[in-house]
Amino acid sequence: MGQAPAENEMVVKQDHKAVAEVRRFVRLVTGQWDMDDFAPCLVASELVTNALRYASAPDDNVILRLIRTEDGVLWMEVQDATYDLPHIQATHVNSEAGRGLLIVDQLCRYWGVRPLAGNIGKIVFAVLDPSE
Repeated sequence: MGQAPAENEMVVKQDHKAVAEVRRFVRLVTGQWDMDDFAPCLVASELVTNALRYASAPDDNVILRLIRTEDGVLWMEVQDATYDLPHIQATHVNSEAGRGLLIVDQLCRYWGVRPLAGNIGKIVFAVLDPSE
């Protein structure tokens, strides 16, 4: 039996329609913290979409965690079951895809990847400053 999600944690099923639920969850949590939700919703959408598209098998879940640090910074984590590293892609000006991590890179203080012990996956994290 699976473990229940922690506070401010969402288990995302392998369904691209779930990204709308991710945005609702981010709006709910950031609203409780009196934070602007535009950048957090966009970053969460991009990271979860990437995890669903590239890093998960059909029966794998993706986990989204939101943490607020003592200084008000938003720490976002997206955990998946592979250790394939995400990378910013070169895109053609007319392309409709491939800009997700470029957007994340522009909106975050920094972002990165850390592997999980035992080669069971990775966490892609993003750090967002509170809006002014």
